[in-house]
Amino acid sequence: MRASIVLALLLSAVAAPVRGDIAMDAEQHGDIEVGASLDSAAQSGRVSATVRIHAPRELVWSLVTSCEVALKTVPGLASCEVLDTAPDRSWQLIRHVMDYSWYLPRLTYEMRATYDYPARVSIERVSGDLSALNGSWYLESDGDFTIAHYAVNLVPGFWVPRWLVRATLRRDLPKMLRALRARAESDSRARAQSETAAGR
Repeated sequence: MRASIVLALLLSAVAAPVRGDIAMDAEQHGDIEVGASLDSAAQSGRVSATVRIHAPRELVWSLVTSCEVALKTVPGLASCEVLDTAPDRSWQLIRHVMDYSWYLPRLTYEMRATYDYPARVSIERVSGDLSALNGSWYLESDGDFTIAHYAVNLVPGFWVPRWLVRATLRRDLPKMLRALRARAESDSRARAQSETAAGR
């Protein structure tokens, strides 16, 4: 059953706007690019990331739209539940429960994921603990690779310390993108081996 992994739903909630003077954070983690623009006055922020994955776009799509995969790769995601699905599977209503750490509030929110297979997943908050949330995955084919672009805009509705924002951007977001890439590349190799064996 499809449901957006939406790394943003953890990362943007944790890498949320803070009181201070953070205008832009951007880092390169090998072939993973991560950036954040945080507006402390408006208490809003944008997080973006790009990762190059040696796997077909359709395979990456199946992973970024899977609750099962999200629960294994997104730190703090305690529950991912599909509440409703369009008859043509063009959208789903999904509930996430985040329990990241004892020093952050437990978050429950519902979002609508709109699917444009196999290129784009768009996310918009419907209800819950976050004040505002919208984001997207855009998957671009590049030969045997997929370039996965991720972006989210968020107003969390609560204050997050500056050190936690930086720690999340530098550690957790790259970690999750690496986990997604590793899973996709492993599944791609297994599929290729299976097809080779079947062709003998």
